[in-house]
Amino acid sequence: MYETTYLRASTLEEAVAWLREHDEARPLSGGMTLIPTLKQRLAAPSHLIDLTRIDAMRGIAVENGVLRVGALTRHAEVAASPLVADAIPALAQLANVIADPQVRNRGTMGGSVANNDPAADYPAAVMALDAHVVTSGRRIAADDYFVDTFETALAPDELVTAIEYAIPLRGAYAKFRQPASGYAVVGVFIAQYDDAVRVGVTGAGASVFRWHDAEEALTRALSEASLAPVKMDTSTLPDDPNASAAYRAHLIETYARRALQTLLAQPLRPRA
Repeated sequence: MYETTYLRASTLEEAVAWLREHDEARPLSGGMTLIPTLKQRLAAPSHLIDLTRIDAMRGIAVENGVLRVGALTRHAEVAASPLVADAIPALAQLANVIADPQVRNRGTMGGSVANNDPAADYPAAVMALDAHVVTSGRRIAADDYFVDTFETALAPDELVTAIEYAIPLRGAYAKFRQPASGYAVVGVFIAQYDDAVRVGVTGAGASVFRWHDAEEALTRALSEASLAPVKMDTSTLPDDPNASAAYRAHLIETYARRALQTLLAQPLRPRA
């Protein structure tokens, strides 16, 4: 691990000011990706800015059809929250299958979304649930936020402060876990709204993405028969020693079917 300077912010404004002051600084929340990266000497930030004491980045609330989760909310808190379980049960279930108990009790939603690991679970929910990423300076729609592997629309001095999810009529998440790490080899989140169905896919590509062909088929008719003939385009998927594009496509199709079966077994959420 390279030498670095540790700073602990007490307010959001202080953290942003330090990011602007130190070009090579990195924010730290749960540290589930950053700390191993530092230990392997793959990153050398000049300063680590600890965000964990910033109360404004915590909390879970529901208002006007939106579930708002503070960026510092830990995975275990999302999984155990009655508010999340009532508003979007699939999001609570997703949080409960992230990695392992140690990661769930330390890792944060904001850190996961800010990092945009291609095997992370939350990005699939952010995409499917038509979410907005709230930052220290703006709100970014999910479709505009994720860019590429470990790359997002965040500016260097911008911090994720909360995620706002549009509450669906129904939702479901199905995941093929990597046996050792528990990360998503493939994860598919399906959300049903009044006028559309959204499908977010994580793990299979360079970054999370929406499966538009499946969305169109399921929006026309929400049934297993509608999804059955839809095939994932293998040309958009990596083909490498870890897995072929054809295998990844097969996993996406399989876990989309499983997510859809779970969704269809649920009652519709009462409209407000």
